[in-house]
Amino acid sequence: MVVELHTPDESSALQQRFRQLPFLAKELLAGGMAGGLAKTCVAPLERVKILFQTGRTQATSITGTLAQIYSSEGLQGLFRGNGASVLRIVPYSAFHFGAYEHYRTHLIHMAGYDVPPSKHTQTAARHHHHHTDPESHHVSPPPTHHAVPPVLDLLAGSTAGATAVLLTYPLDFARTRLAYEVKDRTSSGQGSSISSVLVQTVKLEGPQGIYRGIAPTLAGILPYAGLKFYVYQSLKQYYRRTDEHARDRLPIAVMLSFGASAGLVAQTITYPLDVVRRQMQVQGQKGRSGLIPQHINSTVHGLKLLWLQGGRRALFRGLSLNYIKVVPSTAIGFAIYDYLKQYLDLPQNL
Repeated sequence: MVVELHTPDESSALQQRFRQLPFLAKELLAGGMAGGLAKTCVAPLERVKILFQTGRTQATSITGTLAQIYSSEGLQGLFRGNGASVLRIVPYSAFHFGAYEHYRTHLIHMAGYDVPPSKHTQTAARHHHHHTDPESHHVSPPPTHHAVPPVLDLLAGSTAGATAVLLTYPLDFARTRLAYEVKDRTSSGQGSSISSVLVQTVKLEGPQGIYRGIAPTLAGILPYAGLKFYVYQSLKQYYRRTDEHARDRLPIAVMLSFGASAGLVAQTITYPLDVVRRQMQVQGQKGRSGLIPQHINSTVHGLKLLWLQGGRRALFRGLSLNYIKVVPSTAIGFAIYDYLKQYLDLPQNL
């Protein structure tokens, strides 16, 4: 009974300690936890998608591939490579959202837009005033208002995506290599860790090996990240224009539907580049029997080989599965992120 009475106070005290953290630390905590939990929830579908993209599954359906993985590797096989994925998504989310806010602020000022902050942003700014040096106001997120054209979000999102990719790409490379391996339960399991994959790749292929596939990744993330923010902000502005009672913070259901729509549009347009990236990342692997037996020299070369191999179907192989993965991942990620930002008293800019 005593524990029940003290639990709310302890919870409130913990929340206050978290809220006293520096702004960037709180942003990393919210984005990292949201991204990591969302990634873990859809990890089995992510592995199936990679096996489809690289032609490493004999099954012809999602459930068949999941059953094949489970029968040969057990439950842990469904989450193979998820450690590297979560390890990558935590800093990636922080860099992506942080860089987006930074670039967006500068683009707004360069474009000459005088954007008044929202009430929530003003409250948060006053709350964090004693933590922030007046000369470093750029650390706080920029104000959000319907007057800012979404094209600025397109530019800010693209450059932020490229920044995050450059900083975290080796972990994504290791995740793909781990997910690509299909082993028996009785196999020795050599090279089955993030560090061993990276070390072995550097030994065999040189430092540039862990950046194999970076070109199609950047070529894909520039339009993908930009379009995602562009579509989301466009839908948000349309919603506020048509609803006079719309609040600064969108309802969760509306936010999730807009975020999922933005992700699906961006994913569809840039998906062929993702297929080429996966193919380039697994080049040189023993026993490789992927979609493209020839060595890929560039992104354009990979796209041409895929088209010759199977036309449009090869370019969009696994896209329907990706839709199934993107929707719950976006929903879970945005819901957790929104809750944590409110819990940590962070401005609701997205």
